[in-house]
Amino acid sequence: MISSPDDQWAGRFGGMASDRLGYLLKHVLAGLTEAQTKALAPHGLNGRDLAVLSAIVSGEPLSQLEVAARLRVDRTSIGELLDGLEERGFVERRRSPEDRRRNVVVLTSLGQSTFETAERVRLEVEREFLAPLAAPDRFRDELRLLLRE
Repeated sequence: MISSPDDQWAGRFGGMASDRLGYLLKHVLAGLTEAQTKALAPHGLNGRDLAVLSAIVSGEPLSQLEVAARLRVDRTSIGELLDGLEERGFVERRRSPEDRRRNVVVLTSLGQSTFETAERVRLEVEREFLAPLAAPDRFRDELRLLLRE
């Protein structure tokens, strides 16, 4: 007999739900996202904002489309994210010194210092979040294996 949705979702991990990889991954991600959101809020950022800053800080100046490609998001989404970061003074859009036809996104000094602080916060949240695991580094490695990185 097939259980009803009410039976299947009874309790946080009741019934078949706890055996479903998609369910587990979704809810683990939701828990991590919630913890990061709370921890990053005092710095004026959320996890998506921090990911954008991380892409920008990680090398040569990138165009808005290159930031989008690095993060695997569409151009509309990255435009909205960058608009918000620019309004808060974390990033600037500038002409590329190498090619005046190209605009690049760079961190401001506020963006750089906020990124450094927020990155430390992110690492601490992740450390605390993974603390119940016997081998958190191995867990990360296994996730990377699944991502084929």
